[in-house]
Amino acid sequence: MTMAKHETQILADDEVPAIRLVRDFDAAPEQVFRAHVDPELYAQWVGPHSVTTRITRWDARTGGEWAFANDRGGEEIAAFHGCFHEVRPNERIVSTFTYDGEPDNVALETLTLEEIEGGRTRLRVFSVVPDFATRDGMLAGGMEVGVNEGYAKLDELLAR
Repeated sequence: MTMAKHETQILADDEVPAIRLVRDFDAAPEQVFRAHVDPELYAQWVGPHSVTTRITRWDARTGGEWAFANDRGGEEIAAFHGCFHEVRPNERIVSTFTYDGEPDNVALETLTLEEIEGGRTRLRVFSVVPDFATRDGMLAGGMEVGVNEGYAKLDELLAR
């Protein structure tokens, strides 16, 4: 099976401190959704190639919570946590995202899945943070690498 290479659009909003991501996947919304809520699958694709992800808490339902850590060379280099505010199967996930190293900079993320032509999925993420400095720091701090490498790993996972 030959996979098309899809680019991720990463857009900084001029009006509010937010980031928008848009990415197409060669898989049905059900598959993309499952990869976001199943902790074993999520750990396989999230983040850059240089880290492994270790899930420490995971309850992917409305009102649930999550946490994971990124390890490199057997050492923890970053940890994250949040709450699932809404989990609507195959359509939408609203959650918070907090980097443990900056606990005051909580992002509110809305992920939507849209079926597009050919049984594929368009994923959209809208992430609002407390201020423009936080948003700009995220963009400058390697977010693009983690997002692009993670979604490339997700493409491979979905193709299996």
